[in-house]
Amino acid sequence: MKEASLSKIIKEVIRIFNERLLHLIHCPQLGSAAIRNLLKYDPSLSNLYSFPSSELQQLLKLNNSCMRKFYHDFQRIDINKMVEKYHDCGISIITFRDQEYPEMLKEIYDPPLALFTIGDHLLLKKQSIAVVGARKAGTYAKKAIDLLLEPLLESGFAIVSGLAKGTDAFAHEQTIRLGGKTIGVLGGGFFHLYPQENKGLAEKMKKDHLIVSEYPPIWRPQKWHFPQRNRIISGLAKGTVIVQAKSRSGSLITADFALEEGREVFAVPGPIDAPLSEGANRLIQQGAKLVTSGHDILEELYVE
Repeated sequence: MKEASLSKIIKEVIRIFNERLLHLIHCPQLGSAAIRNLLKYDPSLSNLYSFPSSELQQLLKLNNSCMRKFYHDFQRIDINKMVEKYHDCGISIITFRDQEYPEMLKEIYDPPLALFTIGDHLLLKKQSIAVVGARKAGTYAKKAIDLLLEPLLESGFAIVSGLAKGTDAFAHEQTIRLGGKTIGVLGGGFFHLYPQENKGLAEKMKKDHLIVSEYPPIWRPQKWHFPQRNRIISGLAKGTVIVQAKSRSGSLITADFALEEGREVFAVPGPIDAPLSEGANRLIQQGAKLVTSGHDILEELYVE
């Protein structure tokens, strides 16, 4: 068989697999665990449209009610039309089997089956540091981020955060101002950006930076999406920096994910009487590296 013909066949097999995987991902009844279970039995998804109903239900581990809803959604979704719409909006799709999928993310527990991206997806291959913190962060967080970022950017790191209000927005904005590169990880689909206050920032990032989501662009953000997306923020990064955080905070969930993934956790100390410092100070008590500048982070990562 000629090399060109073989290459064409391989591309077609990949295209069909990606199409069928995306079809499943667009069904809200299915979590990644259900899809992975199906992939164990049918790695190429070649039998997806011919599985007997009872066998498919068993593989997906759905009760009768959820199975009916799944079939309803599965049959009404025109995935080719959907993907074409995404491409028209500048959205690229990277599945876990594509070469563009970041190696760092493959190492985490439950890596996303697909990433929807807008911007420079080559940033996914760049070494990065996550910077997260409180949504109600103030001038202290801004000053801390100023001290952290410049050495990191000069050493070639991209900055990952969650495009939320407060610390996340400060990290993205300051990175852009300093001429660095930044990646924002969303907790919902691109067509329903949250929070709306960061729409202008997101538009800037679409041009020269990167926005990523594991959720289909048509999906609205749900409350439980945000803790889940934190594993992607820490999973893309060599280390995670907590700037400000209350004692119970989404930022601490990100730190927990980083620890589970065997990544470094850094924390910026704060005043002992400030509620926004409780989480970061507690992390330091528990063994997180106390940092007061980007050089402290680089020293720990043996970059300098």
